Amino acid sequence: MKKKAALYVRVSTHHQIDKDSLPFQKKELINYSKYLLGIDYYEVFEDAGYSGKNTQRPAFQDMMSRLRAGEFTHLLVWKIDRISRNLRDFNEMYDEIKKYNVTFISKNEQFDTSSAMGEAMLKIILVFAELERKLTAERVYAVMLSRAEKGLWNGAPVPLGYDFDEENKFPIINTKESETVKFIYDSYEKTKSSGEVKHMLESNNIQTKKNRTWTTKTISDIIRNPFYIGTYRYNYRYTPHGKIRPESEWVVVEDNHPAIISKEQYNNLNAVMDSNAYARGSNRSKSNHIHVFKGLVSCSSCKKKYIATVDRPRVDGYKPSVYRCYNYVHSKKDYRVCSGNIGEVKLGPFVMNYIANLVKANAFLSTYGLKGTEKEVEKILLKGTQFNDIAGIFSKDLTCTYELLLEAEDVLFNDNSTDAVKDNEFEKLKKEKKKLERAMQRLEDLYLFDDEAMSEKNYLIKKQTIDSKIDDVNAMIKKRSSDYAKKLPGHDLSFIKKATQYMLSQNFKSKKSIDYNKIVKIIDKKLLQDFMQVVVKEVVVEEDKRIASIEFVNGLTHRFVYRR
Repeated sequence: MKKKAALYVRVSTHHQIDKDSLPFQKKELINYSKYLLGIDYYEVFEDAGYSGKNTQRPAFQDMMSRLRAGEFTHLLVWKIDRISRNLRDFNEMYDEIKKYNVTFISKNEQFDTSSAMGEAMLKIILVFAELERKLTAERVYAVMLSRAEKGLWNGAPVPLGYDFDEENKFPIINTKESETVKFIYDSYEKTKSSGEVKHMLESNNIQTKKNRTWTTKTISDIIRNPFYIGTYRYNYRYTPHGKIRPESEWVVVEDNHPAIISKEQYNNLNAVMDSNAYARGSNRSKSNHIHVFKGLVSCSSCKKKYIATVDRPRVDGYKPSVYRCYNYVHSKKDYRVCSGNIGEVKLGPFVMNYIANLVKANAFLSTYGLKGTEKEVEKILLKGTQFNDIAGIFSKDLTCTYELLLEAEDVLFNDNSTDAVKDNEFEKLKKEKKKLERAMQRLEDLYLFDDEAMSEKNYLIKKQTIDSKIDDVNAMIKKRSSDYAKKLPGHDLSFIKKATQYMLSQNFKSKKSIDYNKIVKIIDKKLLQDFMQVVVKEVVVEEDKRIASIEFVNGLTHRFVYRR
């Protein structure tokens, strides 16, 4: 195989680039390849402005993919750290290129892995390079701990309420922002709810430090931050948002800088937060409670999604879910008309039995076709004690469902089709069909009641002709109806098939009514949640806790008319 070298060059800063570091590396490696190795075939791979902390660099990744393809016999670099400053990354790279019999050469360190001595030197250098990197990190860390112990700023996002002072190299109070901090503490002291504080901030058009959206976590972090009582805390977490270090490793300097909040208020509010956190932990299941209708319930008034929480335990220990309107929970004063909440004990039986009834309605029309009427379908859909208060389904929704279920079984639409279907062409087809049916009736009357008018042979010929024309018209009507149905919302009825399969698997289909509050305690709730997700798109609830409508995943919506 002809020898060909991959020459890899990298610099991590634009300063190095400007000083012609890349051209210098390229020139040196080209000369090394030509005159020392005798390799005239080479290709340069160049990463400018990329750090050596890992190997996620475009030119490097391109080079490695071509090394794997067997294009190169040698890999040349100016220095070993051009590949990576991380020992593990370099080892992984080196182990990989060895599989492809690629020789690694570093010009600066003067070793060649084609020999045993060169490979040994490479590993020794890597060990010491990694050691130096870790020692440097430890020295920097020690310096920063020492600075923190003296109350000096080590750099971090400046908290709300403060600005960084270039002269003192430490944050100082921002008068305007400090008022926001006080507002947060005072509001939480009154409401004891970060959700309520969030709403109050938004209602008063108070901005975050970077004009972003307020969150309950942001508010909690502000109340938990001792910086506001003049305490400088450093080395609190392993990473900025990571796991908290053991308290023995923290650096805490009290009364280090001007405070915005009193220590008494800070301690009181943190005690409230601790209490709230404990209450949430004791009231909620530790085993990740599964909310069957999570993300599916909406408010008819404000259109917001409902929040799923765990309701009080029943006598048998069962803890059903309860779903509350987001605005009702967080904005009670401004959203008194919102539907509030609805429990799983009411929501579950309603939705589950309605889906079961839809499956039964589909089976009914599959059996009886056009002989089954819309009224009969509506009666099936509303069968059960859960629907006693419902007078009916919106006529448009019912008609759409009826026609789609018929279409799913390749049944022709009857003469009660919706007005939308009754366009001129469709009307002409229906008139033509009636005309042919009348002609057929007259032909039969003529043959049966007038012995001299027509022979059997002529009757059969004419009958066959009319039958053929009726079949042609029926085919056109069917196509027209099918094309129309495909434009209706909810044409894809595959979800009913999935619902049927689930009902059969749980032995629900044969039951007159499903006792949801009983079966939910014994079946796999995750499977039930998954089932709801593939069948239901949205359940809308009114302010009186009545279910206003159910929208299925295919867009088909059923709106309910209640007896007031």
